[in-house]
Amino acid sequence: MSGIHTPGGWTFDTIGFDGDDTLWHNESLFSMTQDRFRALLAHAADPTDLDRRLLEAERANLRVYGYGIKGFVLSMIETAIAVTDGKVAARDLQSLIDFGKAMLDHPVELLPGVAEVVEALANRYRLVLITKGDLFDQESKIARSGLSELFHAVEIVSEKDPATYRRVMDRHGIDPARFLMVGNSVRSDILPVLATGAHAVHIPYAITWAHEEAAVPDDHYRRLDSVRDLPALLAAW
Repeated sequence: MSGIHTPGGWTFDTIGFDGDDTLWHNESLFSMTQDRFRALLAHAADPTDLDRRLLEAERANLRVYGYGIKGFVLSMIETAIAVTDGKVAARDLQSLIDFGKAMLDHPVELLPGVAEVVEALANRYRLVLITKGDLFDQESKIARSGLSELFHAVEIVSEKDPATYRRVMDRHGIDPARFLMVGNSVRSDILPVLATGAHAVHIPYAITWAHEEAAVPDDHYRRLDSVRDLPALLAAW
């Protein structure tokens, strides 16, 4: 674990959870699809260059499409058109669309220990799910996760920044000093939460999207290897 324990300990009554790659697998699905994208366009571009151009397209398109599978698919299509100078085959474009449909239809797979930990904590704390991305996709994943009834509230947001977290906390009457956010992304789940005066627990996922990479803070947070370690950490506080 990292971070500095504040004098007198931390006391929380509300715990926020991220969804993608904190409660259920997500980035591994994107990574697998990107592997298929590289194979499909291997004749047109070097894999490293293809990855770079796709990431550039994704970042540029965030303000248009937001986060999620649909924006990812459109960015793949845009990149395929660019690297082939507009000569990409219709069947390849159809393959990219099919990749996206397969991602949307993929079963929701909870990370190890999530079901047990969330159920246990729901008996002691007010739990709020705060996840970002496409509304339809996120609603579907939450419903299929089997966890929705354990949360006091669910917030699907387009971006995670300090202003967003403040609005969520204000809407639910949450005192930042008594709020703890749990997530896998330093950029989205840790840094903006700390900026509000709240605290955070970072549980890294095996794969991190380049856009979500950020330097870890110095204090007011903890790092765990697994969500299974969260109850013991809370008990220690």
